[in-house]
This record gives sequence, C-alpha cells and structure tokens, in this order.
Amino acid sequence: MAGPTTAERQKLASGPPRPPRRRALKPRARNLILSLIALVLLGAGGVWLLYGSPWLRVERVTTSGTRILTPEAVREAAAAPIGAPLISVDTGALEDRLRKKLPRIDSVDVVRSWPHGIGLNVTERKPVLLIEKGGKFVEVDAKGVRFATVGHAQKGVPLLELRPDQENAAASLRRFDSHRLRREAVQVAGALPAAVARDTRAVKVRSYDSISLELNGGRTVAWGSSERGSTKASTLTALMKAAPKARHFDVSVPTAPASSAS
Repeated sequence: MAGPTTAERQKLASGPPRPPRRRALKPRARNLILSLIALVLLGAGGVWLLYGSPWLRVERVTTSGTRILTPEAVREAAAAPIGAPLISVDTGALEDRLRKKLPRIDSVDVVRSWPHGIGLNVTERKPVLLIEKGGKFVEVDAKGVRFATVGHAQKGVPLLELRPDQENAAASLRRFDSHRLRREAVQVAGALPAAVARDTRAVKVRSYDSISLELNGGRTVAWGSSERGSTKASTLTALMKAAPKARHFDVSVPTAPASSAS
C-alpha cells in the first residue's frame, strides 16, 4: 500500500484550513456609512419634531387687514385646526374656505407663523357702486362682483340709476340688456378718480353710450360710454381744476371736453 504523497504530507503538516480573513473597512467607507446612519436618524427626528412632537402645533390664529369684517368673524370662518401640527395645515384650503364663506374677502394670504401661529392677511373688496334692491343695497366692486347686501348706503359710494331712454328703450335693451348696462356702470364707477368717486351721488345709465354722473351740489358729468375710462378720468380731473365753479362737465369725447356754469 502506497503512503501519502508529498502534497498530502505538506497539507497534513500545515494543519486544518484557516477561515478567510475579513478585510477591514477603509476609513472612507466607514465614515460614509456612519454619515448615512446619522442622516437617517436626523430625518426621523425631524419628522417626529414636525408631526409627532407637542411643540410645533397650532395654538393661535391672528388676522390683519380687516375693515368691515371683524377679526373674530374671519377666524371663525377659517376654522383653523387648533392643536394640529403646524406643518400639516392646508393653507390653500383655509384660503378657499374664507373666500367661500365671506364673499367680502377679495384675497387672503394664509401664512405659518412658527412655532405656534397661523396668520390670516385679508384684503376686503371695496364697493364702487350700490344697487338698490328691496329697500336694501347691494355692494358691487370694480370687478363687477356683488359681494354683500347692506341695510344702509355707504357714504361715498354712488348709487346706480338704470333708466333706459324711453324713446329708444326697446332698441337699446335688445342690443344691451339690463345686465350689460349694469356692467358698463360698474366700469365707469371703477374708473372714477378717488376724489370724484367720493363726491358722486349716482351713476345714471340711459343707454350704452349715455352714462352720466350726479355729483353733490347739483353738478353733473356727461361721461358717455365706459370706453376710454382712464382718459376720461384724467380729462375730468383737469377740467374741474380749470373750471372750479362749473356746474356741468362733458368728457364723453375726452379729446374735446366742455364745461358750463349753467
């Protein structure tokens, strides 16, 4: 029987096979792994701080910009979720809810005021014209939006008097119905200079191109149509300064204005 070969003798002499040696991580790879672990822990802590902690939650709601509306009414309509995580508040939903519940609001900016507040920055609509209806007055802004009905006419806001020309009423209303004529009146009222608007008692509409203003003190302005409103406004301002004692002004053709004392 042949004995072990030379290779077998060397293998037996060297003892049992050693397990493979693990390579030590390089410092750069170890630092990268530690950094990733730290980032994960930091992210988890941030999420808990924003959503799960008792610290960054809604505790108060403040308002600004209100004129007619009360801050209490705005806060009540907003119905901000007191006690909810501040980061989770849907500011867009709050804005939509405010505009829907309070039509007097033209725009609103909802902001988070860290760490515990919600701010409601409100811009209210400003009436440029009043429409009498059933003994009350509908307020209309420069965009033609009817946003409120009030019991008393606001001082400094003109009243609409829609009185189509009796001779041509049928023809006029066929081309421009009462709704269109009201829109034209709103455009005229929105174009008036601030000083003139405060002094205007009524915007009188007889037809599309026959709109006039009744001012305090019995003065009148022939405005014409709503076209070229800004030009007519500038012309009227200059005309009133040039003829302060005039009683009647005509800017229906702004390139050829006129005024008279009687």
